[in-house]
Amino acid sequence: MKTIAHLSDLHFGRINLEVAEALLADLKALQPSLVVVSGDLVQRARRCHFRAASAFLDRLPAPWLVVPGNHDIPAYNLLARFTAPFHNYRHYITADLNPFLSDGEIAILGINTARPLILNFAHGRINRKQISHIEAAFREVPASVFKVVVTHHPFLPPPGSDGKSLLGRARMALPALEACGVDLLLAGHLHRSFSGDIADHHRPLERSILVAHAATATSTRLRDEPNSYNFITVAPPRVTFEERSWTGAGFAATGRLAYTRSNHRWLSCAA
Repeated sequence: MKTIAHLSDLHFGRINLEVAEALLADLKALQPSLVVVSGDLVQRARRCHFRAASAFLDRLPAPWLVVPGNHDIPAYNLLARFTAPFHNYRHYITADLNPFLSDGEIAILGINTARPLILNFAHGRINRKQISHIEAAFREVPASVFKVVVTHHPFLPPPGSDGKSLLGRARMALPALEACGVDLLLAGHLHRSFSGDIADHHRPLERSILVAHAATATSTRLRDEPNSYNFITVAPPRVTFEERSWTGAGFAATGRLAYTRSNHRWLSCAA
């Protein structure tokens, strides 16, 4: 069994310090196997913001894997955005923009979907080279291993969404994800918590893939939801998602969903 604390959109530079401290306390109490941060560690890609984010990561009670988000590249320094968009991220967080971890039970691959050169760089994309990287990373991973891909931008729209902030070229990547046996896609960006099955939106897929979005864990940039994160328990063939939200006094469980795999489909079951 593995447990993953899935955080997103920390936005250091515009955070609630009380919430950040309570989050660290909650993680220390739960002791996840791994912490995953699906992008937007900082608000404005400034060195001071990245230093604060790095200090937060150093205090996590478990190994961590992170990917960049659109806020992790410069917004107003055009020279930096076009010539060295990930300089501060690489210096203060990690040089690896597409990290990979595998331990025989679970394999997790991060993919950098932030694109500094597109007109609206808040949007994200995946490209053919990254799809080939996904295929190569999972090629030698046994079918029995639970496989996760982490991006900042989501593959699946939450209910009521217009879908405009979805990952660009997502459909191009789906056949590779399906062929690789990917079980779970983690994302953020929208500051909304949501989980579901990608096969319900993207068709035709014979093999369903679970999706979990995390809201903002620590930022004051809320979108009609409290600060929260996902605590995911992987115990094949069962996966459980627990949303843990800020209550004003700490983090507590506010929602729970569970799925079990039957052949190539994920079926909802009692949590």
